[in-house]
Amino acid sequence: MKNRTLISFLSALVLISGLIFGCDNTNGGKGSLKVGTSKINITPSIPIPMAGYSGRRGPFKGVHDSLHARAVVFDDGKNKAAIITVELVGISNPIWDDVTTRIEKETGIKKDFILLSAIHTHSGPVTGGPNDTITAYVDELKTKLVNVTKEAMNKMVDAKLGVGKGECKMNISRRAMDGHGKVELGLNPYAPCDHEVGVIRIDDTSGKNLVLYMNWPCHAVVLGPRNYLITNDWPGAASKVVETTLGNGAIAPVIIGASGDINPIYGPHLDFVDNRDYSFGKDAIGEDLADVSLAVMKNIKTSANCKISAIQKVISLPAKPRDPSRPSRPGQTDDGTVKIRLSALKIGDLVLTGVSGEVFNQISVQMRNQSPYKNTFMITHCNGSVGYLVTENAYEVPGQSGYVDKVHPTGGYEPTSTRVKTGAEKAIIENLLEMIKQL
Repeated sequence: MKNRTLISFLSALVLISGLIFGCDNTNGGKGSLKVGTSKINITPSIPIPMAGYSGRRGPFKGVHDSLHARAVVFDDGKNKAAIITVELVGISNPIWDDVTTRIEKETGIKKDFILLSAIHTHSGPVTGGPNDTITAYVDELKTKLVNVTKEAMNKMVDAKLGVGKGECKMNISRRAMDGHGKVELGLNPYAPCDHEVGVIRIDDTSGKNLVLYMNWPCHAVVLGPRNYLITNDWPGAASKVVETTLGNGAIAPVIIGASGDINPIYGPHLDFVDNRDYSFGKDAIGEDLADVSLAVMKNIKTSANCKISAIQKVISLPAKPRDPSRPSRPGQTDDGTVKIRLSALKIGDLVLTGVSGEVFNQISVQMRNQSPYKNTFMITHCNGSVGYLVTENAYEVPGQSGYVDKVHPTGGYEPTSTRVKTGAEKAIIENLLEMIKQL
């Protein structure tokens, strides 16, 4: 952390994209936005199996970093909205449905106005399975997510919001050539990789920092399959740096961008093993993202005039055939389709779009470039989970073995793993743009 001041100074010079407003400031700064925040520990108290890597056997062996959920509730005097982030690999469709239904019943916040997203750490607990211990943890988790939202709602204060953008290059396309005409998980500096950082600043009317959101696309996989310690990976490291720097109870949630094909520049093989702490990878990435965000934050101007609107929609895409002897996977139905939940939340001139899957980064880039709002960001692993959602040119070309070129590799893990047969790219972009227009 010795070079924090120098890094922040350089980041401010190079990365800040100027002053960007998130809310309408035409009424002389007089507005009605209220915001409440809360944070809760969601680390399992009893060891259970870990999510993210299929090769692990047995429960986790310890806790390197506690896991948290952070809730922010917004109120414009007419509509209320909530953004809840959890330091888990994902949120299943049943968990999303149960939690948001309970939140709507107990707080009055409509389900369409709730974004529930995960940071996608591969070193957190599973949230599904027949084990009684897992079931008990999930029940406790759902109650905590409802309670943290209620607590945030009970702490509402007059607030102002603003938005800025920066750039963090600690991520890279992971779809790389293997030297034998195939695509493997690696590091590919030739392929497109989105480096944009969306920064959302929320203060109370006295100027006290309440929230600093960081929206950035990258898998949380610095720690690999040999790791058996619970950790929130680089997103947790970024949140910790910002929350420590801001102090006074401010929270700094990470909302993961479209990173289905993006990995961190470190990992996923650095682990807490052999009596050595290999946390430098997650800490280096977290610190850099935090420094960029803090530098951008300094030049963001805020306003209280933020009207809230929201819409959600479920789209159906053709599913790949599945073995009838095996159970259906999340989002896949017996009618031969995959159901994807799309969300759009507008607060002032800020637009957050949510997708219930792992989206390739260029889908997000195309969507925001076509959005009528400059401050448009995508949140993935949001309001459910359906797995990978890839660009059309990622699918392996029939009759052709190997990739087309190193800029646009075809085939590989993600196109093979996706449950969608075709059409995700076009459907996601077109539907989200139409939803934004309706806002």
